[in-house]
Amino acid sequence: MSKTYSEIKLFITLLVVWLLLNGSIAPQPIIVGVVVAGLLTILLRDPRKPSKMSLLSGYRFCPASILATIIFFLVFLKALVKANLQMAALVLSPKLPVKPAIVRIQTRLTNPVARLILANSITLTPGTLTVEMDGQWLYIHWVVAETTDLESASREIASDFEKYLEVMYG
Repeated sequence: MSKTYSEIKLFITLLVVWLLLNGSIAPQPIIVGVVVAGLLTILLRDPRKPSKMSLLSGYRFCPASILATIIFFLVFLKALVKANLQMAALVLSPKLPVKPAIVRIQTRLTNPVARLILANSITLTPGTLTVEMDGQWLYIHWVVAETTDLESASREIASDFEKYLEVMYG
């Protein structure tokens, strides 16, 4: 992969993340995003080798993965809303029925970027927090641990995200 191509991917990734975090496509945030992404691209590049930091590293550009990306975001938003409502009900409950545990789950994902996205998706969903990643294993703090069984916990916490990440990153 050429150095220029890697830097373009890094720039696009940084700009997309900026726009997603900002939540606006007005001209001013876009201009600021372009400037910041450009500066970070220049600062993060290694003149000896291409940059490895990109959400697009290993992403399969095909209609199936683009569709999987759209569905992934919808599934993530659904999980986010559902978890927020569950956590609100939990906090408002006088009994505060928590069953915290750190559970180990196994991921089928082989791409490191896909694993990182999975770990971050789990962390961004209220009630779960990825505390460690070790290869195919993720250690998750779960506020209301429904199970500590490896297969059940993996299915409950990660399977909805994994199936789309597998299509996106192979």
